[in-house]
Amino acid sequence: ELEKGDILGFIGPNGAGKTTTIKLILGLQSITSGTVKINGYDITSNFTNAIRNVGAIVENPDLYMYLTGYENLKLIANLYKGVGKERIDEVVKLVKLENRINDKVSRYSLGMRQRLGIAQAILHKPNLLILDEPTNGLDVIGREEIIDLIREFMKEDENRSVLISSHISSDLEGLCDDIYMIDGG
Repeated sequence: ELEKGDILGFIGPNGAGKTTTIKLILGLQSITSGTVKINGYDITSNFTNAIRNVGAIVENPDLYMYLTGYENLKLIANLYKGVGKERIDEVVKLVKLENRINDKVSRYSLGMRQRLGIAQAILHKPNLLILDEPTNGLDVIGREEIIDLIREFMKEDENRSVLISSHISSDLEGLCDDIYMIDGG
């Protein structure tokens, strides 16, 4: 269980089953036993309501490299009611991409692409954010920026929760309220 306001760390070595578990939680893979409920809704029987207030990045953010960061966010904003320029600008500021938001994503560093992916995931103000190894491949400064971003996201609304997976324990230390370990499924 993940309570409102909590950050839950999900740690284990590469290949342990972290991404598979996240895909099961998000309804991206078929559940063969057990249940997953998000905001009181079963992910298999009421997918739309269960996933409505969830933002996620699984493995790597899906970005259009030939578009600007702003154009990528605008595309995602069009999927949600009430997400306009004002919210896009708020999120751009939160992820600290103000100076590069009008550059093509192909010119972004890996850390900038990760921050843009998180911006996409939080545009609609989800109450659950699921991040699958968001610091993977980043240097120490890039990892710290992502951790700080998660803290800022949580400050916006005390009813939010985050599930973050990693195989690097230092990324989760001091950030998470609880940590679950997985090894071998």
